Amino acid sequence: MADVEALAELRGIEQGKRAAFAAWVAAHAETHLPFVAEVDGSVVGSAWLHIAERVPGNESLDRRYGDVQSVMVREEHRNQGIGAALMTAILAEARAQGLLHVTVHSGRRAVDFYLRNGFSHHRQILLWEPAST
Repeated sequence: MADVEALAELRGIEQGKRAAFAAWVAAHAETHLPFVAEVDGSVVGSAWLHIAERVPGNESLDRRYGDVQSVMVREEHRNQGIGAALMTAILAEARAQGLLHVTVHSGRRAVDFYLRNGFSHHRQILLWEPAST
């Protein structure tokens, strides 16, 4: 994928680790879908849709869902609708794939962005984190 180098750079992946990153992207091509935003041929933003499966149930054997990950827009291109365009593309892909729902784990600064883009707070999502030692 031609955009792997740009994706690595946006993620802050050091040059010496980029081959390993490219291998990871290739190995996860079916479960981690990258989306890029370009301006004048340069990648200025990216976001990933992780597709996972829940255990099948009697009501449905296909219980795939999505999780938005690593949304980034270069600072000089923020507040121009690029993040919203990335979300539009991701949610269109989620609909096309028939995903049950899409989650996002947001930092505090980005919560309003996700709310504006159709996400909502949900009372059934709980989080466990291991205790630090």
